[in-house]
Amino acid sequence: MKLMFASDIHGDADCCARMLERFDAEKADRLFLLGDILYHGPRNDLPEGYAPKDVIKMLNERRDKLLCVRGNCDTEVDQMVLDFPVMAEYSLLWLENRTVFLTHGHIFNTENPPALNRGDILLHGHTHVQIIDGSRDYIYMNPGSVSLPKEGNPKTYMTYENRAFTIRTLDGADLNCYSL
Repeated sequence: MKLMFASDIHGDADCCARMLERFDAEKADRLFLLGDILYHGPRNDLPEGYAPKDVIKMLNERRDKLLCVRGNCDTEVDQMVLDFPVMAEYSLLWLENRTVFLTHGHIFNTENPPALNRGDILLHGHTHVQIIDGSRDYIYMNPGSVSLPKEGNPKTYMTYENRAFTIRTLDGADLNCYSL
């Protein structure tokens, strides 16, 4: 089983297309989107490839492979045009005898973590900064942003396969890896 995690598309059709190309190249079984799918938000500059209607079409075509959580820029209006659920605040994934708490990061995050056991994983987007940090009681991961990375980071996503999480650029280059 191979999983892919991505966050913060923000309506950028070019980056969404590149992310889906990577999904195909990775031969991943599922794609977990961690929110902020269509709208760029008032704090972000308009993405260069901003075309949310194109993003809607691309993602709706893959609806059977997607699991999503709601970001702070996602609304009920977005749910009206997307053919897959996007309004959950979080989702739980059971992986290698531990809970993976998937969320966007604007509610549950390192400043306000959910109830986690030692070794569980908090995986969220929102900050647009990729990181894997195993220095806490829980493991904190963020795949970064596929469209609007911050703090000098490249456009990134994350995969899980063979007990390892790997952050990669949209070109497929490995940046960071963490083995369970």
